Amino acid sequence: MRTLTLAALFTLLSMPLGVWANPAEPTIVLPDQLHWVAGTGPLSGIEIAPVVGDPSKPGPFVIRLRIPDGGKAAPHYHADTERVTVLSGTFLVGVGDTMNEKAMKALPAGSFVSIPGGVHHYAMAKGVTVIQVGGNGPFELKPVK
Repeated sequence: MRTLTLAALFTLLSMPLGVWANPAEPTIVLPDQLHWVAGTGPLSGIEIAPVVGDPSKPGPFVIRLRIPDGGKAAPHYHADTERVTVLSGTFLVGVGDTMNEKAMKALPAGSFVSIPGGVHHYAMAKGVTVIQVGGNGPFELKPVK
């Protein structure tokens, strides 16, 4: 999972500086302006697009993830609250230290979940799923051990 975090941050940081908005100005992002980048290593098959802010630095950020059917996030937690909006597909979320697909809550497009910092959780995509993740950086996935 640590590798997953480092790969995600490396992918985001390798994007053009123009995608990081000036917090003193309004930000408008149209769908065709998103810069999707293919994840590498453990993120292979997942695409990431920054919307606003830099998740590797302190302060608010928003990113989008396009997850393939069956893509999973093993049990993990974050230091700060993670806010997820499901834009398309179905995102399944569970709480706990062990992934249990039967206990997961299916969130269809239009759903929202806010997971407080420190809460152990896991997730999975049913169908190609796009989620929007917002929070306060630095954003980091910490594996449950």
